[in-house]
Amino acid sequence: MQFTRSSPASIKRLALGAMLGGCLLSAPIARAEDVKVGDLLITQAWSRATPGGAKIGGGYLTIENRGTAPDRLIGAATDAAAKVEVHEMAMNNGVMTMRPLENGLTIEPGKTVKLAPGGDHLMLMDLKAPLSKGDKLSITLEFEKAGKVKVSLDVQAVGARGPAGASGGGMEMHKTAPGMKM
Repeated sequence: MQFTRSSPASIKRLALGAMLGGCLLSAPIARAEDVKVGDLLITQAWSRATPGGAKIGGGYLTIENRGTAPDRLIGAATDAAAKVEVHEMAMNNGVMTMRPLENGLTIEPGKTVKLAPGGDHLMLMDLKAPLSKGDKLSITLEFEKAGKVKVSLDVQAVGARGPAGASGGGMEMHKTAPGMKM
């Protein structure tokens, strides 16, 4: 191996580049803040970007009930949409159906409920503007016992499968290098 003498300026640039690269690698992934209200812990709050002209969007999050009594998500509101409903998606005779949960969504004690694409979710109706990747969407959830709580939904890319920083984070690995174990 042969070494050459470098100028002080090039050494400083190299050191600065290494420091910046290290900072980027060690920086935490931005994601919505966890929110605790009463016995409930709300995590992984996110939404998907919507194409221009879309009037409907979805809200997704995880609610953990750390208490000894059930609570119920009975509603939600945001300035970004005229109406928000708690919805259920289900398969009935081979047909996927979606409907509002008129009595809300129960979170049993010691259980975790995940609102996610293809399942229970928040339906944001009559959006006032498209949701754009990188936005933070303020929404107020209303629980039967815990009351009202504001959360922020991190808007991910159109078609994202999950929130940034969560397991999978909406990204998939399609190929692995030879000899790579997963």
